[in-house]
Amino acid sequence: MERYFVRPETVDRIRRSWIADAIEQYVKWLDEQHYDERCVLRRVPILVRFGDFARGRGARKVAALPRHVDAFVQAWTSTRADRVTEARLAKASQEIRGPIEQMLRVVVPGSVGSRSGRQLLDPFTKEAPGFFRYLREERGLTETTVAHHAHYLRAFEQYLARIKIRRLRDLTPVVLSAFVVDRASLLGKCGMRDQCGSIRIFLRYLYRERRIRRDLSDAVEQPRSYRHSSIPRSVTWDEVRRVLAAVDRRSTTGRRDYAILLLLVTYGLRAREVAALTLDDVDWKRERLRVPERKAGHSTAYPLSTIVGNALIEYLQRGRPKTVDRRIFFRVLAPHLPITHSAVSCRATHYLRKAGVLVSRAGSHTLRHTCAQRLVDADFSLKEIGDYLGHRSADSTRVYTKVAVETLRKVALGDGEAIV
Repeated sequence: MERYFVRPETVDRIRRSWIADAIEQYVKWLDEQHYDERCVLRRVPILVRFGDFARGRGARKVAALPRHVDAFVQAWTSTRADRVTEARLAKASQEIRGPIEQMLRVVVPGSVGSRSGRQLLDPFTKEAPGFFRYLREERGLTETTVAHHAHYLRAFEQYLARIKIRRLRDLTPVVLSAFVVDRASLLGKCGMRDQCGSIRIFLRYLYRERRIRRDLSDAVEQPRSYRHSSIPRSVTWDEVRRVLAAVDRRSTTGRRDYAILLLLVTYGLRAREVAALTLDDVDWKRERLRVPERKAGHSTAYPLSTIVGNALIEYLQRGRPKTVDRRIFFRVLAPHLPITHSAVSCRATHYLRKAGVLVSRAGSHTLRHTCAQRLVDADFSLKEIGDYLGHRSADSTRVYTKVAVETLRKVALGDGEAIV
């Protein structure tokens, strides 16, 4: 504690707290996770106040602390409600709650706190307890697909709770139609297709298990979605240069993000593939980049571009945290965990918007499509483009025929007799 607090009386005051041992354990954990010193200085006083508050409400053991968190946050916000806006108050209350619940997760076994909402429970666990086991075991769906079904069914569960339908046996075609209309204002065409598909699967399962009296799946009409009805959302190479120029490579974040953007646009990698890269995937001696476990179930080896290699070296030497983990890309802020695929896509979105590049659904796939567009413009065959991008089938690559501008122009200018 003396390492962070200069004044001895401050350290003594902290150690007089009845939860001093828990605070010391938490500070040690923060240090191991490489949290900034300012973070420790800001959080410890909050924890001391929380300990005093819980003690005043009868807490005598650390294990009893979780039940006093809500009351402490409410008491804290009530004294400031008339001084700040509602939005700032909500943000500040989370800044108070966050350190307390994080400490409790470290020192109290099994404590999860309100942030456990990130680990959402499967919907309809009481009414249809075997549904997700059915998806995994009988249908053999991947965890990613199961999570998508859970996401859409969670929205359905919340809707039923909102309109006060507590039993699945009370479902009717009218209720299902009303739900579809309600979701249509929030989702696009593909989102509605997936939403309706999940509901139809769920309803067929309920009927099979006799949880509902009749099969209602036909009451949910799935909107038509035509393959290749849209064109890839690529950007021009001049816009790519603007995006790369928008990265401040003087910072750790900038060096990491610059390498990520180059991987996305040079090799057309997916966000998941970038996030999963490890130090073992870069063969510096042979100048090769290996991308294992692609979506199609195979791996791909690319020549390591000099520009990409230099960007990786710059990040590895002057940005990547010291860790035994073999992943390449990590969070900049503590805890220094491997970056997720969502973060990769968010960083791509950030720089596209920062550079003023206007594109629908900006994200990592924008740069993947841009890579494909470059290959199309260079007259590579669809087979070569599909192999380069790691497509599972030729159908996935066929959409790029719609952006082969020069080829389409020749077709349009022809007399039609030669086109067979």
